Amino acid sequence: MNEEDGLTGFTEVVVGVIGRPHGIKGEVSIDLRTDEPDRRFATGTVLRSESGPCTVASLRWHKGRLLVKFDQLADRTAAEAARGMTLTLELSAEELPTEPGEFYDRQLVGLTVLDAAGLRRGTVAAVLHLPTQDLLEVDTGDDRRMVPFVAALVPIVDLAAGRVQLADVTGLLSDPDEDNPGEEHPDQSAPDQNDQREPTRPQR
Repeated sequence: MNEEDGLTGFTEVVVGVIGRPHGIKGEVSIDLRTDEPDRRFATGTVLRSESGPCTVASLRWHKGRLLVKFDQLADRTAAEAARGMTLTLELSAEELPTEPGEFYDRQLVGLTVLDAAGLRRGTVAAVLHLPTQDLLEVDTGDDRRMVPFVAALVPIVDLAAGRVQLADVTGLLSDPDEDNPGEEHPDQSAPDQNDQREPTRPQR
């Protein structure tokens, strides 16, 4: 849920949903919507919810689940009443993930897509997260193409300029026969998984 578009100003993102109470002192489990839970739920962070602000008093992990105590939830009764509430956080639109070379989905969607020659070929319509790799869904105007989001195929991501640039690889945004009718093309297999650039989920 964006309050402002572009890479200036702020954007409001969903970071989690309050789950079941844990214990009798108001601690709750969190159904996460972020890849950076320790960062988003750091002690002292003030999140937004349908009922007002939720200030993180403490957090801990228990059997793979994030448990959070909010100042506003004094006991189990209050925690039960808050179950199902969506938690959001207002972030700078320019903020980047802590890991270098990673991006939030919201920062990639809408970027102009250039080919290797610098010609505009479309825009990033969505980021898809598959079990094997992440894909950029590129709207070319005529159709939508899926481009593996790996450094070998998307070597340039320039948020400040609002663009990504693709490598000179046949068939990324069109079928090989459309690029060079009548020619045979070698198989363009996807790069090795170790070369992937993995954006964080948005959120997120």
